[in-house]
Amino acid sequence: MNTVGEGLEEAVQRAFTRPVPKSAGAQMRYLVKQLKGTRAVAGLLGITQRTVERYVRNQIKNPRQDLSERLEREVRRRWQPKIRARAKKDAATTGGIIIDTRARFGYTAAPGTTDDARLRHLTVALPPVYAARLFEAQEQGVTDRRLQEIAAEGLQEVYFKDAGRRAQGLLVEYTDLEHVEFDL
Repeated sequence: MNTVGEGLEEAVQRAFTRPVPKSAGAQMRYLVKQLKGTRAVAGLLGITQRTVERYVRNQIKNPRQDLSERLEREVRRRWQPKIRARAKKDAATTGGIIIDTRARFGYTAAPGTTDDARLRHLTVALPPVYAARLFEAQEQGVTDRRLQEIAAEGLQEVYFKDAGRRAQGLLVEYTDLEHVEFDL
């Protein structure tokens, strides 16, 4: 299972126009350029400044597994910031966001209707307002549970309530998230 935050990040990364550097030396050089020095990169990755310099000069080529993962994560986080910002802006203003999820949804409904949680697989296009709320909340560093609430609210309004045409008193929430993926 991936989280809503990871799904949003993957969707934005699909908008990249160039591939992320693959080799440890290229990744390290990119970070040094972005952070304007080897000392800052060393502090970020938890290694010595001398080790960073050796990667930059290709004296070391194969980092250990945990360093490789941290290096990859930090490069991806900083890669193509203008492309990333434009993709988020487009989704939040004009395009909206598509959510593909498999989850159990809990319901609070009017008396006489069922409120049993049901497992559903949904693919729904959410309007730009929900994309904007999701990206804004992610930038503020909210918990994944809060991101799930925003996504569930979007699904509630667009899919379950059909934009206000039915199920007026229905409230929907994720109770068990199995899969979530986004596309811009």
